[in-house]
Amino acid sequence: MKKITFPKEEKAAIVVRIQKYFADELDQTIGTLPAEFLFDFFTTEIGPHFYNQGLRDAHAALMTKMEDFGEAIYLLEREGEKR
Repeated sequence: MKKITFPKEEKAAIVVRIQKYFADELDQTIGTLPAEFLFDFFTTEIGPHFYNQGLRDAHAALMTKMEDFGEAIYLLEREGEKR
């Protein structure tokens, strides 16, 4: 599987959010480097699980739409003349 990566600016914004979470919710200060390590840990260890769940959800949504599409085609069918 391809490694999950983020643009530098997006990663920096997420690191700031991690720091804010620690400050607001845990009353702890966390430096930039530890926050980056935590982000990298979640990206490599937890990220694939969320990614795979997203794929499963997208597949389920696609299959639902395909079923709807199949029904729409069936409704377009015409009966031939009876002799």
